[in-house]
Amino acid sequence: MCALTRNNEKQTLTLSALFAGLFAVAGLMVGLFVDSMVIVFDGVYSLVSLLLTLLSLAASRFIMRPSCDRFTFGRAIFEPAVIAVKGAVILLVVGYSLYSAIVSLLTGGHEVDASVATVFGVVNVIGCAFVWWYVAAKNKRVSSGLIEAEASQWQMDTLLSVAVTAGFVIAWLLSLSPLASFAVYADPVMMLAISAFFIKVPFTMLMSAMRELFLMAPAEELRQTIDESVAAAVEESDQEIELSGVAKVGRELWVDVDFYPDNSDVIRVKDIEQTRETIREKLSDLPLKLQITVNIAG
Repeated sequence: MCALTRNNEKQTLTLSALFAGLFAVAGLMVGLFVDSMVIVFDGVYSLVSLLLTLLSLAASRFIMRPSCDRFTFGRAIFEPAVIAVKGAVILLVVGYSLYSAIVSLLTGGHEVDASVATVFGVVNVIGCAFVWWYVAAKNKRVSSGLIEAEASQWQMDTLLSVAVTAGFVIAWLLSLSPLASFAVYADPVMMLAISAFFIKVPFTMLMSAMRELFLMAPAEELRQTIDESVAAAVEESDQEIELSGVAKVGRELWVDVDFYPDNSDVIRVKDIEQTRETIREKLSDLPLKLQITVNIAG
């Protein structure tokens, strides 16, 4: 990753951390003031996002360091490790919120000042949407797993804010109707619906990161691209070549191929280099650092 890309990643994560801190403080203060578990959850989620963003910043700097005696294969594995931690923590927060919503429903709900909550919700939606757009746009330019995970966090926060604001508008209208007695259930019902809906996002983050940590096969689309590159190498070579292993680890793509030389020929270095260069050329459009290993098979 070049210096410009590293700087863009650092700047994006830093801005994300600043906004996460701002939304965390605002959410906790307003949530406690109006006694809304949904807004408090929003604040807690932003606080968790801040801590996880700081973790991403630290990981970004650490990953960029050169290989050493302790990390002879580099530090790419730390990127999916950090994303796995982020997914697991968010999953715990959403899971606890789901539990709290169920308990509140079973104990009769509670009343919330919907007017103040609605105003806060509108401001929160605008702010979160802006940060989500900014981080997602940066990810398209930088193509970083850490920034992609950050964009997922802000996507959740934006959609959460939209749902919360809509819920408080409904609760306010409900309080003015003959069904005003049911308004006390609006807050826990919103929390229940939001938690159930968003639990998929951190779960997907966690599963995707675990696939990389365990060096499992990457997504089918990426695997197909790699197969095509190996097929191109086979067409240009007189030797038998097979794809023996592939894994995406953070911002790196590891490709192992087996080279079966003809028994009647002497193994030539240029044949091996040609195979490696053909694969590299076919995969050059991928926003990943390529690690191509050619093994001489018997």
